[in-house]
Amino acid sequence: MLQRFRPRLLDCLPGYRAADLAADAGAGITVGLVALPLAMAFAIGSGVKPEAGIFTAIIAGFIIAALGGSKVQIGGPAGAFIVIIYGIIQQYGLANLLLSTMMAGVLMFLMGLTGLGNLIRFIPVAIVIGFTNGIAVLIGIAQIKDFLGLPITTMPAEFFAQGRLIVQHLPDFSLPTLALSSACLLLIVLWPKSFSAQRSRWLRLLSRLPGTIVALVLATLAARLLELPVETIGSRFGGIPQSLPALAWPEFHWASARNLVAPTITIALLGAIESLLCARVADSMIHDRHDPNQELMAQGLANLLTPLLGGIPATGTIARTTTNVRTGARTPIAGIIHCLTLLAVVLIAAPLAADVPLAALAAILVYVAWNMGEWRAFPRLAHFSNHYRLVMLSTFFLTVVFDLTIAVEVGMVLASLLFIYRVSDLTRLEPLALDPAQQGLPQRRVVAYSLFGSLFFGAVGKLELLMQDKHDQVAVVVLEMHQMINLDSTGLDTLETLHHSLHAEGRHLVLAGLNPQPLSLLRRSGFDKTLGEDKLAPDLAQALLRANQLARN
Repeated sequence: MLQRFRPRLLDCLPGYRAADLAADAGAGITVGLVALPLAMAFAIGSGVKPEAGIFTAIIAGFIIAALGGSKVQIGGPAGAFIVIIYGIIQQYGLANLLLSTMMAGVLMFLMGLTGLGNLIRFIPVAIVIGFTNGIAVLIGIAQIKDFLGLPITTMPAEFFAQGRLIVQHLPDFSLPTLALSSACLLLIVLWPKSFSAQRSRWLRLLSRLPGTIVALVLATLAARLLELPVETIGSRFGGIPQSLPALAWPEFHWASARNLVAPTITIALLGAIESLLCARVADSMIHDRHDPNQELMAQGLANLLTPLLGGIPATGTIARTTTNVRTGARTPIAGIIHCLTLLAVVLIAAPLAADVPLAALAAILVYVAWNMGEWRAFPRLAHFSNHYRLVMLSTFFLTVVFDLTIAVEVGMVLASLLFIYRVSDLTRLEPLALDPAQQGLPQRRVVAYSLFGSLFFGAVGKLELLMQDKHDQVAVVVLEMHQMINLDSTGLDTLETLHHSLHAEGRHLVLAGLNPQPLSLLRRSGFDKTLGEDKLAPDLAQALLRANQLARN
């Protein structure tokens, strides 16, 4: 069933008041200031020009806010994409990154249109924590070059190659760059706490400025006034254009497009997971409920259209969304104002960005990577099962060493296999003690078993043990199944095989206490007629009465 396309903005406009606009404007402007350095840092970390990050924040952020399924979600370039984008560019080139982003946008839109947004919630938390921490580690490692000012022209995408290159160039670090990046990182960490406890009203207002903006401005002034020998946006990229780019279709070659299946799935999967996780965090903060399918459709349109204007993959961003909520946002209008704020900065102040030191942006990304990781999950592993540890650590290490696609695929396969094992382990077949004298049963002619749990493809081996039971005196086997909650086609096939095996030996199978789902499957398959309605009993007592009759015949 196709989902309806109805942006959350349409539900917020009726009854929208001036007070709502004032709250949304304050939040939107604040988030716009927060998003500016992050957008540039994410773009540079991804291996593209800084303006690509800003254009993504403006265009994709507008589409996600205007058409999304959340009231307060802020979209744009995200730290989680840095490693993915960098690897795709290294392997396939920038044109193919744009193409795979557009293809991922189509895939995300179809996921939302067909209602698959709800399925993203089924990804185990161990996998989410594993790849999130893995991406955080990779982001941090990728910033070592600019944080230390190492003379490395291009960083490889492969983890071990990065490590070898960094170690080789460590002796050549730049002391001014290290001093500036360290000062920026220290300022970002301490800034919100520096003045918030002060009595002075101006100092408290000053503390509300984003630490990233303060660090960026002060680092730029220091590099310019002190003429520090550090690399800047101007020296590496030539500055930022003072206008939006023209609409352009990326180069398309079918030969290369066929190789973009894996990057497309990676972008779509990560974008869907990140955006819906972010929306759930926002829901918990504002006590609301987002529409996951509408959100995916908006994310899909954003990723389809943004590359046409030089943008990179976009998704919901937790840091900017939480900032949006904490500064008083009420509706998607705040997200739209955040985009307009960024647009105004580009049109007015773009030339000033040429003096921004890359060391300051590297410090911002190190701070983002640290906040992005759920590091407490590692010491808490001791409190969880071996299955949980295996899934989380496998996903983490595979993300770091290989890539996100392999990590999630292996993580999902591991989680599925371990879940099957756990559920099958819970399924039990236990003999019931019958007193022939009390039940009026022929001596040792009837045996009964109680079946617990789920009879599915992973647990049918336990029932197959009954087929190996060759007691000649047993005439009737009774299965008491009122505690069996589920039956799949493999389990049904095993029941049919058990019935045919007993029937061939002149013996009988009686089923008792079937729940609605197993009974429905029996009737739809026709097995109830094959077995015989008289061998389907509502409870154990009725089953034993029928078994008594069959055993005496």
